[in-house]
Amino acid sequence: MQKPIVTVIIPAFNEEQSIGKVIAAIPKNVVDHTIVVSNTSTDNTVEVARQAGAIVLEEKRKGYGWACLLGVEKANKLNTEIVVFLDGDYSDYPEEIPDVIAPILKNDVDLVIGSRVLGKREKGSLTPQQIFGNWLATKLILLFYRAKFTDLGPFRAMKINSLNALEMADKTYGWTIEMQIKAVKKKMKFVEVPVNYKKRIGVSKVSGTVKGTIMAGIKIISAVFKYLF
Repeated sequence: MQKPIVTVIIPAFNEEQSIGKVIAAIPKNVVDHTIVVSNTSTDNTVEVARQAGAIVLEEKRKGYGWACLLGVEKANKLNTEIVVFLDGDYSDYPEEIPDVIAPILKNDVDLVIGSRVLGKREKGSLTPQQIFGNWLATKLILLFYRAKFTDLGPFRAMKINSLNALEMADKTYGWTIEMQIKAVKKKMKFVEVPVNYKKRIGVSKVSGTVKGTIMAGIKIISAVFKYLF
């Protein structure tokens, strides 16, 4: 198979300490384009990402989904065939991108989820509320959609044509679970691969605050029921 055009999208909110490390660790022999979407950052995230060689976009509307949507729009313009999503906090291992896209290349899979549950996690890298939230959400997906996942992890890859077909709409915390549920409903091929996970640099804007944890939990759980209808 001829090498596909692979684009990495990294939503980032005030990640000046980590974003350069993330970009540097991306395997350049596999990835053609790296897009960093600064989502209302007030620090030097934009400058650091640009100096590290990334295509930098700025999304003024606050929300993880907004940042991802802008990144996908740009990826389409770059004739991307496979899109990879990574967090900007250096908790993922960008070196594992070849493992994450392998099922797409070898088995024509539409969606690959990098599962932190199946991989090795540094102690304390996932908070108790993240572990419980993942467990509950994946159990509800299994119950209502008959699809088995172990994680809603941010490290994932998808054929961009398949992603476009999902008509993604969530603008905030529900982006990841929307992608998984819609892929199941459209009977797309999906698989999970183990990925390793470490403590992030800096404080999480979601799980690191009570408000963020509650809002993310409500959004994710409500999405399970929203897409049933």
